Amino acid sequence: MTQELNDFINSIGELEESLIPRRVEQITDDFANSELSEAFGTDAFADVIDRWYGNQPGLLWEIIEKLRDRSPALASWANSSLRKLLKAPAEVIFDRSVLERNIKEKNGWNAPDEDVKRWFSALRIYLHTIVENADTQAKLDIVKQLWTNREGIRPAISKEWPVDARKLVGLEIKRFEEELNQVLTNQTVVVANTKAARARAREDLSLPGVVRPFGSRHPLRQTFEEIERIFLSLGYSVVAGPEMETPYYNFEALNIPEHHPARDNMDTFYMAAPAGASPLLLRTHTSPMQVRTMEKQQPPVRIIVPGKVYRRDNPDATHGFMFHQIEGLAVDTGITFCDFKGTVEYFVREFLGPKVKTRLRPSYFPFTEPSVEVDATCVFCGGKGCNVCKQSGWIELFGAGMVDPAVYGFVNYDAKKFSGFAFGLGVERLTQLKYNINDLQLYFQNDVRFLRQFV
Repeated sequence: MTQELNDFINSIGELEESLIPRRVEQITDDFANSELSEAFGTDAFADVIDRWYGNQPGLLWEIIEKLRDRSPALASWANSSLRKLLKAPAEVIFDRSVLERNIKEKNGWNAPDEDVKRWFSALRIYLHTIVENADTQAKLDIVKQLWTNREGIRPAISKEWPVDARKLVGLEIKRFEEELNQVLTNQTVVVANTKAARARAREDLSLPGVVRPFGSRHPLRQTFEEIERIFLSLGYSVVAGPEMETPYYNFEALNIPEHHPARDNMDTFYMAAPAGASPLLLRTHTSPMQVRTMEKQQPPVRIIVPGKVYRRDNPDATHGFMFHQIEGLAVDTGITFCDFKGTVEYFVREFLGPKVKTRLRPSYFPFTEPSVEVDATCVFCGGKGCNVCKQSGWIELFGAGMVDPAVYGFVNYDAKKFSGFAFGLGVERLTQLKYNINDLQLYFQNDVRFLRQFV
């Protein structure tokens, strides 16, 4: 390093901040560009690149550190004078005079392919040197801007090339970009590993470690996700809706008339509403979204609706005023009770295990006809009979059935053309069966002793 260049670099720490960008431009014009232009095309070019952009001695990095000491903004890509120094090799390699000498001579392109390859070979030397010596994340971020930023080197190497040169240049640019991405990826890993190694070196390993317990998803969330996975594999979609509903969607559109006991305010949470306003309630099931979905689209419909529901029950081991459901609906042409039975059996086997058997018992629900209760062989005794299943060998799982044609009238479906089935799964109950939990209140008490069993 000449004394004059050394003085210029050292002056960065002494000049007024407003004069620093001009000083960096002087260093670029008077020293970097001069040395690069003189060495380009000779064996000395790699040495000059290493002198400025490598670590022998790495004048660029020394300048960046001095700029950072004065102001972080000066050491960033936003500093146009620093950008000029960073881009200097590319500007020299693809300088207009070099191109004009080869393009315009004899009024045509006469540069041999070897010249083009030589230019990109020089560019690769610059690329490898500057990237591999960006040893911190801050330096690497600046270097990445060389290619990704519109003020980077891309314009310098993407000039308007003559037609005869475009094929070769295009291939070289593509190769260069692939190589650049790979080198940047490798250096990102190196920088991250170096940072981690430095952090480990600063750690006092004689200190006792801090034991941090592992967390896990709540057992109800695990059940939700498993049920969703099963039905997604069957082609169902997951939809969600409001927890505050109107009586129409919660009851009437599901064929639950006004006189039905479920509409009694002893069973449902009704919300106080201003005079003249439409009444609102907390949904007692997630079935309203089945109606809302059918209103929006014609069959085929295959959905499940997970969510919270609310009923006026006193909390105990098997009841709560809030619990979770997953309602399901499938409507299409030609859906039969056999399709329904096959879907139910597939779900139960996937959820409770391949050895579990199912049975259907006649039941009644206003929105399905025929309606059934789905039972499964007791998962605790294998169907032999125990206290849990009351010696019957069977455990009730959920209610289901074929959609009542009256429901189709509320959504303008042709009941003669379409058919389907619906079901409602109690998530707490299925979780109790799967994990042998005997008290529903355990789900909501935030007892770590209980929850850590599901890690």
